[in-house]
Amino acid sequence: MITEEIQKELFRLQDEKYRDFQGGLIPGQEAGKMIGVRTPQLRALAKEFAKREDVEGFLLELPHAYFEENQLHAFVISEMKDYAHCLLQLSRFLPFVDNWATCDQMSPKVFKKHRQELLPVIGAWLEDAHPYTVRFGIKMLMEHFLDADFSPDYLEWVAKIQSEEYYVKMMAAWYFATALAKQYEAAFPVIAEGKLDLWTHNKAIQKAIESRRVLQEHKEVLRGMRRKG
Repeated sequence: MITEEIQKELFRLQDEKYRDFQGGLIPGQEAGKMIGVRTPQLRALAKEFAKREDVEGFLLELPHAYFEENQLHAFVISEMKDYAHCLLQLSRFLPFVDNWATCDQMSPKVFKKHRQELLPVIGAWLEDAHPYTVRFGIKMLMEHFLDADFSPDYLEWVAKIQSEEYYVKMMAAWYFATALAKQYEAAFPVIAEGKLDLWTHNKAIQKAIESRRVLQEHKEVLRGMRRKG
């Protein structure tokens, strides 16, 4: 069984000190669920398994027992070259993503060639009930639609998200901070008009002020835009 082979390889690469350190960075992981394998090793392993036809057996075996299996799963998806197959595997996997690291480190390379096809899919992700699916959708907007393919409409998509989930709100703040660096003229009115909830509004401003990519004169304006509860 490929899953047994993968688990054996993961434990071969185990670093218990790293596991204990990493456990403090990723809340919500149950004791015993983390093995302790560094990300570069997981990425290298994923590239190897992504070439094998029997990797589908591992991808279908959900939920996984270990955090590192989820990480490996995310990295295998990121390596997929067929857009339709990648979306299929994402639809199966996203409901099982349960932490910010797996969500944020998953970035399918094939999306760069299929941005317009991806847009309606992102729209559906943003309306999903699962917080990490929503977070992933915001992240994909941030990665692929804040440069040449940008539209102010996408700012509104994120501003309209209603969620009390910390990891959704944090990603929304990160998105707007990045938008203030890349698309200031479009993003600033959303901040100025108070379209974001109080926490996300202030966090977006904080992250923008901390960013080296935001112009100093823009930071001075943003400092005066903080809201009080």
